[in-house]
Amino acid sequence: MNDSAPGHGPGGESRLREVVRAWPWGAAIFSGILLALAYPPVARGGLAWIALAPLVAAVWFSRPRPRREPWRLFLLGYITGLGYFVGSLHWIWTVTVPGWLILSAVLAIYPALWSLFLGLVARPGSAEDAPQVRWANSWRNLRAAVLAAAAWTALEWLRGVLFTGFGWNALGVALVDNLPMIQFADHTGVAGISFLLVMVNVIAPLTVFRLTHEVAQRKMRAHFDFSATVVLVAAAFGYGARILLAPPAPAQEVTFGAVQSNIPFLDKRDPAREQDILDTYTRLSESVLAFHPDLLLWPESATPQPALLDENSWRTVSGIAARHTGDFLLGTVHFSEQGDFNSAALLTHRGKDVALYHKIHLVPFGEYIPLRHSFPFFAWVVGDLVPEDFNFGGSPVVFEMTAKPVRLGPLICFEDTLGDLVRQFVLRGARLLVTVTNDGWFLRSAGSEQHRANAILRTIENRVPLIRAANTGVTCAIDPLGRETQRLREANGNTFFEGFLIGKVNVPTTLKPTFYTQHGDAFAKLCLLITTLSLLPKIHRSLHQKKPPL
Repeated sequence: MNDSAPGHGPGGESRLREVVRAWPWGAAIFSGILLALAYPPVARGGLAWIALAPLVAAVWFSRPRPRREPWRLFLLGYITGLGYFVGSLHWIWTVTVPGWLILSAVLAIYPALWSLFLGLVARPGSAEDAPQVRWANSWRNLRAAVLAAAAWTALEWLRGVLFTGFGWNALGVALVDNLPMIQFADHTGVAGISFLLVMVNVIAPLTVFRLTHEVAQRKMRAHFDFSATVVLVAAAFGYGARILLAPPAPAQEVTFGAVQSNIPFLDKRDPAREQDILDTYTRLSESVLAFHPDLLLWPESATPQPALLDENSWRTVSGIAARHTGDFLLGTVHFSEQGDFNSAALLTHRGKDVALYHKIHLVPFGEYIPLRHSFPFFAWVVGDLVPEDFNFGGSPVVFEMTAKPVRLGPLICFEDTLGDLVRQFVLRGARLLVTVTNDGWFLRSAGSEQHRANAILRTIENRVPLIRAANTGVTCAIDPLGRETQRLREANGNTFFEGFLIGKVNVPTTLKPTFYTQHGDAFAKLCLLITTLSLLPKIHRSLHQKKPPL
């Protein structure tokens, strides 16, 4: 007869040890999955409030391994990062599978560094303290949460600027459909939203852990860390609600017609398709001109050949401009002695005057290959999709409309994901932002919805409206509060089709620059400073630690 209780024999103890060893890795995987699900196509933004909590629990509440602890912490975060980026950036496979996997592997380093910081620097108390002591102090917990949130925000900002940057899908972007919670981005940018989300993600598992111990001990204590976090969330919501309920600012109406041609990107490289493409744009534009909009819009790189340099393309473009009483903005490639550019052109006075803007922030592996000649492997990853590199534009250019006294900030594709760049246009007087983009590269994937979600934050940060004219995907208008006011779609919700959008935007006639417009990513840089200062004692101890005798 076996008197051992189930789970307490040698086999049960072995299984228990396996569970103890495995659960942190399962938690890290779970965090990565939750992060990916917060963005389109699933778009469950509410998951961002808890997505990092499993990783936090794995870092702080699992058994450390002193000799290999830094590597363990790094790998926990790296696993989360892989799930985060492989899942949320899955649409890149439509262009390049190796590029998608390599980019995800590189970006996963940022959550890995955050996990390392969380375990070695932001941990409340010391590893030698008993759990009920280590997590019992609300002020230490609050300090840990602030440090953790600052570190995540700092790393997210660095991800957007280092090596030309790829800030796509910052954590705060997941909340774009929760308008009251994101209005304070006019002060902090998307960085402030990410900061708040991370604080909640850190305090939540701490609170659950503390309550579990306190209930077991029948000794409840005040949770100032939880209360302070709730107050911050409530304050953010209250600020947003007040902004959304405020009377609209004085504005003038600008009507627009955006052409969405839905042309596959490979067709533009087929000489046999060139005239068909021009005929498609002409046919759709004729329909738009019947509404007499103030602004006619074509998407990025609309014509197969340079619109201002190719005779046939220019004949088509200038012919439409001559029949249009308003202004005409289109995307085109442009070649000159200064370089080869991805550009936006504004035609005014029926095509007699042309203003040009050359794209400043090029997409690595999309518009140029970093270190193309030094590291040919990079060019191999992309293949023949990027045979030549574009040149970088110099500085932001603001266009002057003639149909209405409005100044336009032209953005090309990826540029509307870059808060600090967009605000430069607004500082130069832009009161209406226009994005021309070709999301056809990503076929019928969630890349278009994610692109639109990132752009929403730019309108809130600067309190100016934005029009998106896409080759396919999401052609829409967004107001200064981040509300989508019009979208080109079919009855079933499909946005991937040939058509045109007739709409209007209310452009503010008087605009007081927001704190973010004036100071940019000051909040993110403050977080970087806080993170750096918190690292100094750790670095100092490591440098002066006595080496063991030989």
